[in-house]
Amino acid sequence: MSIKRSDRFPVVCIVGARPNYMKMAPIIRAFKAHEPPLPCLLVHTGQHYDAAMNDRLFADLDLPQPDVNLEVGSASHAVQTAEIMKRFEPVIDEHGARAVLVVGDVNSTIACALVAAKRNIPVVHVEAGLRSYDRNMPEEINRVLTDQISDVLYTTERSAADNLGREGIAAERVAFVGNVMIDSLLANLPKAVPSAELLERAGLDAAAIADGYGVVTLHRPSNVDAPENLERIFQALAHVAKRLPLVFALHPRTRHNLERFGLLDMLNMPGFLVLPPQGYLEMLGLMSKAVMVLTDSGGMQEETTALGVPCITIRHNTERPITVEQGTNMLVGTDPQAIIRAAEDVLATGGKRGRTPELWDGKAAERIAAHLSAWLGR
Repeated sequence: MSIKRSDRFPVVCIVGARPNYMKMAPIIRAFKAHEPPLPCLLVHTGQHYDAAMNDRLFADLDLPQPDVNLEVGSASHAVQTAEIMKRFEPVIDEHGARAVLVVGDVNSTIACALVAAKRNIPVVHVEAGLRSYDRNMPEEINRVLTDQISDVLYTTERSAADNLGREGIAAERVAFVGNVMIDSLLANLPKAVPSAELLERAGLDAAAIADGYGVVTLHRPSNVDAPENLERIFQALAHVAKRLPLVFALHPRTRHNLERFGLLDMLNMPGFLVLPPQGYLEMLGLMSKAVMVLTDSGGMQEETTALGVPCITIRHNTERPITVEQGTNMLVGTDPQAIIRAAEDVLATGGKRGRTPELWDGKAAERIAAHLSAWLGR
């Protein structure tokens, strides 16, 4: 069954996991500021849900509280995707939709896009066309499938359109608008929490980072779910920490696995300053003044490029090649010696500085609002 759409129906905007919030906040603001405003309904699937962290992130980003929370919670990929679809369809029945707008590549993205497509409701995908070409990553499956059923595809870099073209997606469905993650970064950088203040709050010695520090985040299953991989990466980081203090924002999955594998003592190695998961403004403060960032996060590859901070990505591939080609990102894989060599190069030379990619100017959401309003009007 399809739903009859009218101008009074909202654009239904989906968030499900932490990276989605940073992408959606500027879009919601741009929809409200557009003339005429674009009515929207914000739906949180609850795919990742920590009440305290969610409230903090929404406040930090000036993102309104969700109109609907599906409260799905954690589960296997199949169960979670199915549960989101089951709970999202009644929201469409109740509120209607001019379009369903999804961001990124999480399970909420593909689940809500599938519901909309099967109801003949236009699907709008923000951050379309990114490819790692690694089908072992669940996110890659979500990206490819969402793009195939989307009616409007907004891209962050020009190479994304080439990827979509190779997959048979018509060019008229694609619009290059820039990167909404950078909209959030530029808007919030003046509010970023200083790193020394952050350490003091955590009861750590802020003097330890007075002469510089690195930032570490790790959470990808390929890095943290196998004990041999996790131990090898930590040994490389311990070597780097002998020369540069490393501030860990420790992901719950990583902490859990360190404990499960009997490796928790590795957190006590010299040079490690361990923090619990941090809010957006706190991470922004840490990254902006870091000597380097060591991570397996996709979003942080983009953020460090915008900040001009060298990024050592502990992965064998990236869906954000522009951060390597034009930005500050170095893709080093998981070999300990490669990680160490990259870190030593940054310490010796200052590392890559790169340049800011095209249209990463803080106005991507405005371009989305203008384009989508005109598209819906047609």
